[in-house]
Amino acid sequence: MGLLSRMTRFLGGGRTDVRARFELLREAVHGTMSNFYMARDKLSGQIVGLKILDPEKTRTFEERFRGLDKPSEGEIAMGFDHPRIVRTLEHGLTTDDEPYLVMEYLEGQGLNTLISAESELLLRRGVELLRDAAEATAFVHKTGYIHRDICPRNFVVSLTGDSLKLIDFGLTVPATTPFMQRGNRTGTPRYMAPEVVRRRTTDQRLDVFSFGVTAFETLALRPPWPSVVTGQDAMTHDSQPPADLRELRPDIDPDLADAIHRCIEPDPQRRLPSIQHFLEIIAAM
Repeated sequence: MGLLSRMTRFLGGGRTDVRARFELLREAVHGTMSNFYMARDKLSGQIVGLKILDPEKTRTFEERFRGLDKPSEGEIAMGFDHPRIVRTLEHGLTTDDEPYLVMEYLEGQGLNTLISAESELLLRRGVELLRDAAEATAFVHKTGYIHRDICPRNFVVSLTGDSLKLIDFGLTVPATTPFMQRGNRTGTPRYMAPEVVRRRTTDQRLDVFSFGVTAFETLALRPPWPSVVTGQDAMTHDSQPPADLRELRPDIDPDLADAIHRCIEPDPQRRLPSIQHFLEIIAAM
């Protein structure tokens, strides 16, 4: 069977029959809005990551931005070309009307898994991994977006432990005024900035806050605020002081500890103004 005939079998009306085109090797993650699989592309033989979104939940989320011409997750992800960001190869709709993305398959563990396991790797290479995470987040901002879900779960550390990549742009929006209005209360509560949970106007500094919580947890192996009732963690971020990273990790560079604490300032006006500032502070470390 020729390539054109094979592609015709896999495509229907501009849509892709992903269950015919891909051999699903392993179901890796059940998400709130999607399922993610390790898969083999029968056209190329390549092992890829296949993300299939729930069409109803995706439509409900996109309804928040009706009339704003918001790009889809696939369109956003395809626009990122950076060594610290997962590479998206293709996106579209399945024959069952499901949005899907095809991306490089990352062999490794989520940063959250390493934190939960109190991995010795984080004691050895925590600062280097945070630099990678900051570079990825800074590139998202430079490209004109707000990730809105920076957290350990969305960083995959390589099997060798020498690098990581940022994944999942399901909540990502353009960093423009229409998308930064009050009311968009999305993200992971433990890492959510106070202005998000209080439904105030936002900007890219909400990612700075989430990055700061992630950085604190990566080095201290515990969050800066104690976990409370599930889903309400963010309510403590502007009502209780965080733990002191310098007390929990007296061995780390005090300038690094100070930079992380500046990231998790509840007031955006007092917060470190950008991830690029964080990178400049730790450049010599």
